[in-house]
Amino acid sequence: MSDRNIITDAGLTINELYTKDNTNITDHSLPGEFPFTRGVQSSMYRGKLWTMRQYAGFSTAEESNKRYHYLLNQGVSGLSVAFDLPTQIGYDSDHPLADGEVGKVGVAIDSIEDMERLFEGINLENVSTSMTINASGFILLALYVALAKKQGADLKKISGTIQNDILKEYAARGTYIYPPKASMRIITDIFEWCSTDVPKWNTISISGYHIREAGSTAVQEIAFTLSNGKAYVKAALEKGLDINVFGKRLSFFFNAHNDLFEEVAKFRAARRMWAKIMRDLGATDEKAMMLRFHTQTGGSTLTAQQPLNNICRVTIQTLAAVMGGTQSLHTNGYDEALSLPTEEAAKIALRTQQIVAFESGVPNTVDPLAGSYFVESLTNEVEKAAWELIEKIDAMGGSVAAIEEGFMQEQIAASAYQYQKDIENGTKISVGVNKFQSEEVNKTPVFKIDESIQKLQTDKLAALRSRRDNEKVNACLQQLETAAKGTENLLPIVVTAVENYCTLGEIADTLRNVFGEYNA
Repeated sequence: MSDRNIITDAGLTINELYTKDNTNITDHSLPGEFPFTRGVQSSMYRGKLWTMRQYAGFSTAEESNKRYHYLLNQGVSGLSVAFDLPTQIGYDSDHPLADGEVGKVGVAIDSIEDMERLFEGINLENVSTSMTINASGFILLALYVALAKKQGADLKKISGTIQNDILKEYAARGTYIYPPKASMRIITDIFEWCSTDVPKWNTISISGYHIREAGSTAVQEIAFTLSNGKAYVKAALEKGLDINVFGKRLSFFFNAHNDLFEEVAKFRAARRMWAKIMRDLGATDEKAMMLRFHTQTGGSTLTAQQPLNNICRVTIQTLAAVMGGTQSLHTNGYDEALSLPTEEAAKIALRTQQIVAFESGVPNTVDPLAGSYFVESLTNEVEKAAWELIEKIDAMGGSVAAIEEGFMQEQIAASAYQYQKDIENGTKISVGVNKFQSEEVNKTPVFKIDESIQKLQTDKLAALRSRRDNEKVNACLQQLETAAKGTENLLPIVVTAVENYCTLGEIADTLRNVFGEYNA
């Protein structure tokens, strides 16, 4: 027997051997049954494969539209939109603070005209769309709904997700606009409005992905994410919403890293924990207790050195997500440590999912690692460690208080620091970075954004403002300001505003004047 001590990044000790004598399996539930450890559907991928949803968006709406058609032709089964930083934080492309950032990390969307260009030739009633947008998510949802109405779609049938998870922005990512209480008000307005007007829409994707990207461990990822989920549920309950209605439209967004078995255990533990959390908060409908989640492979695990190695990393992460029971999946391009993915890299990433789906045999049985002494033990260990963190957060008064006190931020920063130390001292191996290096010159082609797009977007905005009915625009913005000062649901007013060609920045600024801005 080896005396080598192996501890995961999350601080869990891995035994050399697992047997029935040291594996305490107390959960004998079946897939599709509470607490859903083995999956939220009884047949899982034998009935329907996960949605292959490739995240894309860059430059102008026209350019992103070309990539969406390319991906649909390559076999994606759902769209996922990336927005540029000005759009994410509520600035139009002609705002001084948008200078140099327009279209760089995602697509620039300023008005309903951009939304029409983004989805030209795509019937919104027939496609599921995920939009990675948070602080300004309510505006993008309004734009999407307004476009669907223009297309003649039945709003009861359109489906998709907005990320809409502002708490993790304060803790890990930083694209917030308003203070926490105002942001929570907007989020519960979305819950309420969608439950009646857009019932198939997932109103939030409670995100551990960015918490992990910021440097957290697997345990911290699910502990902080589920704590944030509790905060959203409690806010909705305080608004008088029915947990058995809005609970069915909550979804989650997790990361997949390289430690295959710890990642599978993380996904299994998260489902079990959320089911118990929702039951304790009053849910009686099992569908409101199900943790449904999207996965993206780990961007922070990709290396600029020897970038083709990233194809192997993404494959391992894909297997972790699928064996962990994800409902949809984005696989990263091998070149994403260098630039936005090229078409070739995006195609290989999609083909990775398709090969796992149709050639690996992994989807042929439900929860294929269930019953493994190792995986069952690890699932229990991950769950135990995550509950301990959640109990600390609860003792502080919940996620909002824990974020305001800096607890989550400090925990994430400490884990990120430790990981970097381990890479630098060689305790942790990153192939091609601190071991098995190569002197070869990197010849990987990179994707470049044309700098002229900022002027294109600015010119579009000027043309829009010159031809729209500005009296109607001002009336819409005044109505929004009045509603924001009271308790009226903001979503119907924002939909009317975008239909009358109010811009994203104008709407966001109107609420800035009422709610103020958050400064960390």
